[in-house]
Amino acid sequence: MARSLRLFLYAVTLGSLFAIANSLGTSCTGPLGGGTAGASDPFWLQSISHRGTAAFNSNPSGYQVFRNVKDFGAKGDGVTDDTAAINAAISSGGRCGQGCPSSTTSPALVYFPAGTYLVSTPLIALYYTQLIGDAKHLPILLAAPSFTGMAVIDADPYIPNGGGAQYYVNQNNFFRSVRNFIIDLRQMPATSSATGIHWQVSQATSLMNIVFEMSTASNTAHQGIWAENGSGGMMGDMIFNGGKFGMWVGNQQFTVRNITVNNANTAVFSIWNWGWTFQRVTINNCQVGFDLLTGGTTQDTQSVGAEAIIDAVVTNTPIFVRSSVATSSLGGSLVLNNIRLNNVPTAVGVVGGAVVLNGGTTTIASWGQGNVYQGTNTAGTFTKGNIVAANKPSVLLDSAGNIFGRTHPQYEGYAPSQFVSVKDFNAKGDGTTDDTAALQNVLDQFWGCKIIFFDAGTYVVTSTLTIPAGAQIVGEVWSVIAGRGSAFQNAGNPTPVVRVGTSGSQGTVEITDMLFMTIGPTPGAIVVEWNVAQAAQGSAGMWDTHIRLGGSAGTNLDGSRCPSSGSGGFDNCFAAFMALHLTPSSSAYLEGTWVWLADHDFDGSGFGQVSLYSGRGILSESAGPVWLIGTAEHHTLYQYSLVNARNHYMGLIQTETPYYQPNPLAPTPFSINASYHDPSFSGDMNEALGLSVTSSTDIIIFGAGLYSFFQNYGQACLDTFNCQTHIANIDSSSSVTIYSLSTVATTWQLSVNGVGVANQGNNRNGFASTVTAWSR
Repeated sequence: MARSLRLFLYAVTLGSLFAIANSLGTSCTGPLGGGTAGASDPFWLQSISHRGTAAFNSNPSGYQVFRNVKDFGAKGDGVTDDTAAINAAISSGGRCGQGCPSSTTSPALVYFPAGTYLVSTPLIALYYTQLIGDAKHLPILLAAPSFTGMAVIDADPYIPNGGGAQYYVNQNNFFRSVRNFIIDLRQMPATSSATGIHWQVSQATSLMNIVFEMSTASNTAHQGIWAENGSGGMMGDMIFNGGKFGMWVGNQQFTVRNITVNNANTAVFSIWNWGWTFQRVTINNCQVGFDLLTGGTTQDTQSVGAEAIIDAVVTNTPIFVRSSVATSSLGGSLVLNNIRLNNVPTAVGVVGGAVVLNGGTTTIASWGQGNVYQGTNTAGTFTKGNIVAANKPSVLLDSAGNIFGRTHPQYEGYAPSQFVSVKDFNAKGDGTTDDTAALQNVLDQFWGCKIIFFDAGTYVVTSTLTIPAGAQIVGEVWSVIAGRGSAFQNAGNPTPVVRVGTSGSQGTVEITDMLFMTIGPTPGAIVVEWNVAQAAQGSAGMWDTHIRLGGSAGTNLDGSRCPSSGSGGFDNCFAAFMALHLTPSSSAYLEGTWVWLADHDFDGSGFGQVSLYSGRGILSESAGPVWLIGTAEHHTLYQYSLVNARNHYMGLIQTETPYYQPNPLAPTPFSINASYHDPSFSGDMNEALGLSVTSSTDIIIFGAGLYSFFQNYGQACLDTFNCQTHIANIDSSSSVTIYSLSTVATTWQLSVNGVGVANQGNNRNGFASTVTAWSR
């Protein structure tokens, strides 16, 4: 099973992608090459030494980050009930469970060696937890015939007799990952409401490399994933076999990449959203591909707002997409792009049998249902038919003509001896010690010949840390690199905290499970400057790696210093000049990347709002290719800015405007910096832009959620849908195609040269307003 899944995933040999450079690290005698682990050897993560710490835990020396479930008594023999042992492994050490809204101080990586783990009640995935199985030999989580509870894995349990209350607020249920499992429900009765994963989560969350095995009986009630709420998120590289539903989902927004559903009644059932993007979907022998509850056009009747599907292959399935109601006006947007149907009689239909689009054996190039705009024409047209087909540069596509995708590297075939830990070279990761020299030493010695392992911890740097082209870096429960001190104080001459490659460099850079932040105030910090260009398609990237600014222990940027009242002032509350800069010669594959300036405290009460200031989110000047799947929130000038950029695929992108605006208006407390191509602000273009595009070509945005919820921390503006005036601005020299654009409480959903084009009042679609397609 694990072998078949790996064949479905993108495979890459590090030896063939070795950095294009004249040398290796100074201690290298040759390139890393291929993995040397034996076929029967366990996954390297099981055998490598673990010395991770939780730097800001109340007992950092005594707190255990890495936990092997077998050390807690789990047998994995398929007979013993392992539920209690696994939950003990997850919860030991006073972790953040019921009654704790959130915490960054008690992270845990819970590891499952190969085996079959019988469970009879849910495994409770607590806050800031990674559940990781052996990636070489996927462990099986086997639901007992008598299993009771919400799901085999539950990320947000309902409290018994709690009147619907749960452990966590769904929109704040951050930092989760589940990967490398087979979840088998088939011993449970076919008619039982058996669920693999209850996944009510928000940003910085991921599901990957999971197989769901469910009953194929005609009356099956099994489902792989159940998600009724939240604000995600990324999931992908999953297979669903059998079941009533592969996925039963409702969430503000999500990106789903690379899933296969076989022999289910319904592959994906969706009850509500503001916008979901599905990229690379394979459906075989189901009755319905996508079943969508539609028709809600007010907040009180919210249903599926926007579904965007790109690069799907559907075979022997009577109906590909089915809406719950017929419509002749906007009542749920749908975008289909590059959909290959094989014996699928109905491409798009309606419950009750009406056919909107005939199927057969054919390819749908670009089809939509919803309001379509073009250029500066303010009159959108309700369309139920062919829509604009974006130009797709070949550099963004794989050999089959699909948008390129690459799964999170896990180095399954590599042995522990092919890794080096930064703690072997005197890096402390204690949140206090200056680790700059130690980290740079490790990188300079071993790039290109070792995979560099950052044990869990917070590694402080006081000057720019350069990651050479050719480096592979793996963290442990989002190991932190934190910029601090005088080097990052000058907003007039900003300095990178982390520089990935040098200008003009080319090679393989892979960064996984890391987190970058600052210890404030740091008004002159560019948190990550990305210079490296890929050596082969997708070889330069980050996966499940985030930029998180403020709001957590150890940052000096919290509610006690910078409350929402603004009494902390500006000088004490600067988090960064810019979060992420993709420079002109770079290329990047970024999947599941959250670029977040905190709006509230993670630690302490978990609810207190903060007023922090980060000037800019993501600036891309890259000529591409760039693949960008992620979110950017609360930065002062913009969340995404593309300037002289080319060859970008972005989807789904999600943003929020700072809660304190319009007090003060943008760009305050920062100044416009022409060297970084800042947009100008005047008139009613006076708050942070979710998206700004200038002099850029071949930009494809396949799903966007750009939200404005507040005015100076008040939400009365939501009642009139008018929290700001403009949120996406494209200049007239750029060529951009946007599909499935949903905005919240913004008068002009999209503007050209500062002049509104798509008025939200014409595109109400539940709580959000949706433009199905726009191009120029």
